Amino acid sequence: MKPDWLKVKFTVNDDFRDLQKIIRNNHLHTVCQSARCPNQSDCWQRRTATLMILGDTCTRNCRFCAVKSGKPQPVDMNEPRKVGRAVKLMGLKYAVVTSVTRDDLPDGGAEIWAATIREIRRQNPDTKIEVLIPDFRGNINSLETVLNANPDVLGHNLETVRAFYPVARPQADYEQSLRIIYESKKRGAVTKTGIMVGLGETIAQVNELMKDALAAGCEILTIGQYLQPTKVHLPVARYVTPQEFKSYQETGRALGFQAVFSGPLVRSSFHAAEIARFQD
Repeated sequence: MKPDWLKVKFTVNDDFRDLQKIIRNNHLHTVCQSARCPNQSDCWQRRTATLMILGDTCTRNCRFCAVKSGKPQPVDMNEPRKVGRAVKLMGLKYAVVTSVTRDDLPDGGAEIWAATIREIRRQNPDTKIEVLIPDFRGNINSLETVLNANPDVLGHNLETVRAFYPVARPQADYEQSLRIIYESKKRGAVTKTGIMVGLGETIAQVNELMKDALAAGCEILTIGQYLQPTKVHLPVARYVTPQEFKSYQETGRALGFQAVFSGPLVRSSFHAAEIARFQD
């Protein structure tokens, strides 16, 4: 049974309905829906959403993630234009874009990523853009393709501590993800990562991850509670208390992150614009 601090009331207002219509009419996907995010109601009522490009089907099968996996549909080459239009219709001053992992594509979808960033900026010249990218199987050329489009914030999630990768992220690699952060920072990007807790990790392992991320050049860190999306996904080992989340936030700031946001309902893209202001 979920503790009281994780209970969220799902409400709908006119802004929610309007945003829902924009997404549906432009045939777009959001991680809010695909990942069953508990903050969807809150964000959509504030007219913010994390757009998900390259389809809605991931080539990987991470055991914590609700995004469906399998054989993806062909890439929609008009998707960048549609995303740029949706951002304009939503009136976003800060756009967050993520994607499924596309290991079936030679560049992992990097060209579509770059085109999407450029199209958002073309149609919305005053909008800041935060991207939450996959690991591109460690392909630095693909990473550079994205970085050359000049996103304002480059996010890549470590997701969990090193010891849990074989169980939670069997097709990913902890060191490879650290390298994505390192190479992004080396090329001048503002870097961000996010993790979940409650899978069974120890406080010492979380502190080790924070030190690893910081050493790789990460500037912004988010920490939130893992919630089991369906019965076939990894179970929740424990519900982390608000006090422990506060402790993580204090530790991260003491270590030297420019911004750390830690709490039960924190997600990597939740209140992203407010978080990004801390590094301006």
